[in-house]
Amino acid sequence: MKIILPIEIAAEIEPHLPSDTKVVLVDSEGNLDYDGTDAEVYLSWFFLKNHILHKVLAAAPALRWHHAPNAGVNHILTPTYLERDLILTNGAGVHAIPIAEFVLTYILSHAKNLAQLQALHAEHQWKRGFPIQELTDATLLIIGAGGIGQAIAARAKAFGIRIIGTRRHPQPLANFDQVVGADEWRSLLPEVDYVVVATPLTPETTGLIDESVLRSLPPHAYLINIARGAVVDEPAIIKALTEGWIAGAALDTVVTEPLPSDSPLWSVPNLFITPHCSGHSPRGKQRSIELFLDNFNRYQTGQPLRNVVDKQAGY
Repeated sequence: MKIILPIEIAAEIEPHLPSDTKVVLVDSEGNLDYDGTDAEVYLSWFFLKNHILHKVLAAAPALRWHHAPNAGVNHILTPTYLERDLILTNGAGVHAIPIAEFVLTYILSHAKNLAQLQALHAEHQWKRGFPIQELTDATLLIIGAGGIGQAIAARAKAFGIRIIGTRRHPQPLANFDQVVGADEWRSLLPEVDYVVVATPLTPETTGLIDESVLRSLPPHAYLINIARGAVVDEPAIIKALTEGWIAGAALDTVVTEPLPSDSPLWSVPNLFITPHCSGHSPRGKQRSIELFLDNFNRYQTGQPLRNVVDKQAGY
């Protein structure tokens, strides 16, 4: 069997492949080092650009299965890609642990007012009397109760938080007090203290967190986005924070990345911006490799693959 591997990760994967596997390397410009016309499998890597993807597709007409390490695949599902009859699998779950830990970091930082405490430390001031909250009995809404959402819930539950999740097809889930459908969550917004956006980016979720959602939240609410930037309406969040509709927000992802230095987002009050790093972990690469190798074994032996993407739904 012939397999296309990105040159930057091939050396860590090749030793674990069967001896009869022929590896074709692809460089950062989409050039193959060997004929890939009969390759069946393609492993892409992070930061895959459309023109690189399309170049590989054109060079591998026999391709049957493509594995992408990302959880979100909105950047992959181009019209050109969808013309091909490919099985697409993704890295859902690989980054759940570090992202869930980051979400709790955002929540605790806000609840314990760490920004003001750090400012006081820098100013050599011993000052008390400003708000510091606890998390017991707070309500957390996780929009998108998939693998990442469930990892967040498992950790948040230890703090005594009431947790509501959303799913396209609601069902009871461990650590969730309530799981509701695609639109039911809107009626619950007035009782929510924290909102975490963990839903894939699809045509249905683009601009999901808009002015109506932000106006429905209580003034003390805190919004966290660890999904994709375009799920949050950026002009709406700027207005909401500037005018004080909600208490604050943390955005680990924005529409334009890297965020330009002159973006108005940098100056918005009570907004904590991080550079799309919540999924970073020294163990992330190894988890990605292990998932791919397990799926490669499944592919060879005719077993169902893990993390098959519904290309019409977008995740």
